[in-house]
Amino acid sequence: MNERLLELFDPKTCRSLRSALERWYARNARELPWRKTADPYAIWISEIMLQQTTVKAVIPYYERFLNRFPTVQDLAAAAEEEVLQCWEGLGYYSRGRNLRRAAQKICEIHGGEFPSGLAELRALPGIGRYTAGAIRSFGFDLPAPIVEANTLRLYCRLLGYAADPRSRAGENLLWDFAERLQPRQRAGHLNQALMELGAIICTPAGPKCDACPVVRFCQAFRSGQQAFIPAPKVRPQITQLVEGTIAVQQGTKWLVRQRTSNERWAGMWDFLRFPLTTITATEHLTKNARKAIQHEAAVQLREQCGLAVMELQEVMQIRHSVTRYRIRLICFRGELVTNRKLAAVSENCRWVTSAELQSLPMPVTGRQFLARLEQN
Repeated sequence: MNERLLELFDPKTCRSLRSALERWYARNARELPWRKTADPYAIWISEIMLQQTTVKAVIPYYERFLNRFPTVQDLAAAAEEEVLQCWEGLGYYSRGRNLRRAAQKICEIHGGEFPSGLAELRALPGIGRYTAGAIRSFGFDLPAPIVEANTLRLYCRLLGYAADPRSRAGENLLWDFAERLQPRQRAGHLNQALMELGAIICTPAGPKCDACPVVRFCQAFRSGQQAFIPAPKVRPQITQLVEGTIAVQQGTKWLVRQRTSNERWAGMWDFLRFPLTTITATEHLTKNARKAIQHEAAVQLREQCGLAVMELQEVMQIRHSVTRYRIRLICFRGELVTNRKLAAVSENCRWVTSAELQSLPMPVTGRQFLARLEQN
């Protein structure tokens, strides 16, 4: 059946589709900073940032990151902490760590020059099939199929593919179709046009079919199924968590801990953070509940750092999401006795001032907590 869908797009039809799409793109393309360059390094940075992040949110991060690390050599030479601090706020911090690791590989193996081959690109940390195709086509203008969220939706509708596009059969079909659409020249221009059409015309809800330059090729439109194609993604089961965090203060300094490689936000600095078991995600903080979680937090502080505070005070609560987890974070402040030298702590903990924290990478929740502490 999938072969029959592909047969609808013979070479002549593909040429007509490409021609209509390229004319539309020449008139309607948004001006985005990464479209003004053919530097594969800058294109790579933008593509990694755009994963699971909106275009509008990415632009200031993209410009700031390239200001800080203008070349692949600069990125390879940077400390991980410096890269994470520049990545702070984008989330999915493994992407930032992989950028640095891949930059080092490019310098070690490829002499600081980006490879143009798909196999060489995919061998680099954090570069998958789509990103490799984007770098090859946008940075080198060489043919390379691409399938990401916007083009996946567009391809499904053009083909009239109503089954699960994320299944093995669906993926194979879409990548084969993307390959079939590739031109011999100006591959980067075509791939940008495909992505742009998916982003601003062939949208998830309410696609603007009356403004679509390739609507005459669209099997979903022809059958009136564009609102139901592609099949929706199965949402993961949400897990509710409750966690506590303590800002321990001694004089003008705060105690922070660097998160380890097996934790969320690995390599970043944060106030002490731990699971809370004495309250649920929806339970109200009654007087007794507060006493219970303050006791649990104090126990965690002693076990993690061997420290005790004079009294724990609740400062704020933050509700946030990390992948499939919905987290209720209860934030406490506690003060050590100040008439003695700073308490000794383990090597992955550090006493720092608020000013020093500005140069350390922190999760967004840590920054929010710090901002509230400084207000108080």
